Amino acid sequence: MDIGVLLPTGSAQWGPADDPRDLVAFGRRAERAGFSSLFVNDTLIGPRIEALTMLAALAPATQTVTLGTAALLPHLRRPVQAAQSLASVDLLSGGRLVVTVGAGFPGRFGRPLYTLSELPWAGRFARLDETVALWRAVWDGEDSFHGAFLRFDGIPAVTRPYREGGPPVWLGGAAPAALARTGRSYDGWLPYPPDPGDYARGLRTVRAAAAGAGRAAGDVTPALFVSVRVEDDAERGRRALDAYARATYGMPLEELEKVQAVVTGPADEVRERLAQYAAAGARHVVVRLGALDLRAQHEQLDRVAGLLPALRGEPSGRS
Repeated sequence: MDIGVLLPTGSAQWGPADDPRDLVAFGRRAERAGFSSLFVNDTLIGPRIEALTMLAALAPATQTVTLGTAALLPHLRRPVQAAQSLASVDLLSGGRLVVTVGAGFPGRFGRPLYTLSELPWAGRFARLDETVALWRAVWDGEDSFHGAFLRFDGIPAVTRPYREGGPPVWLGGAAPAALARTGRSYDGWLPYPPDPGDYARGLRTVRAAAAGAGRAAGDVTPALFVSVRVEDDAERGRRALDAYARATYGMPLEELEKVQAVVTGPADEVRERLAQYAAAGARHVVVRLGALDLRAQHEQLDRVAGLLPALRGEPSGRS
């Protein structure tokens, strides 16, 4: 299993004295600790370091970790320019980029971003799929693209990605339509279901859709996004995650954990819960650390790093 970590790029995860330039050092520390990947999220809700800017800074500062988005919101960017930016990060990282995309959350978390981007809310999923198809065409050197939403002729030559065909593109989301689209068209699946059983059922649907499209099960990487807080005192862990949920989403933990995977408690309990998702089929877990300043983020990084050998099934003492 690959275990990655989400960098705390939003100011809601910084203390008053924190310096966001420490995020590059945080990424290097995670790589040395044995994490397989570094992910960043993407939104205009609240100040944060822009996702592709953060990955561009990490590309020359790291050596082996996968660099990923969880999830990139293509509607915030012009599609051809986004293809150029993503290819540039893939090139600078030596082919270590993974692009998870999403169409945005409903309600106050997503719809206003479409207004800011001057795009209609209706048809957003089809537009997302078409944008990814455009990226792949541009990465393959096509000079035109004609879709239902996007139509371009005379596309100039753009930066070609490190890998032929471009970086893998994963889809975030677990609605029935998203599962079918993932199986048909995407290279990976990054949902956050609260229950491992839901994950297993969703993955079966993804694989059935892949088979129906003539694809192999291995063509779609099964990943998981999960918020984690390792605390010897489980109640203290819940209080910390409640503060995190309120600062990040404006909702209490009891509401967040109805819709997102959240794990807290002593190390053994966290390991056991993550192992349940592994048993359900997850092969790349992206951990979001439930901490509200960079010092606490570093502490949680070390605590989760201690679980890596067991989660990977390695003998004790390896990392």
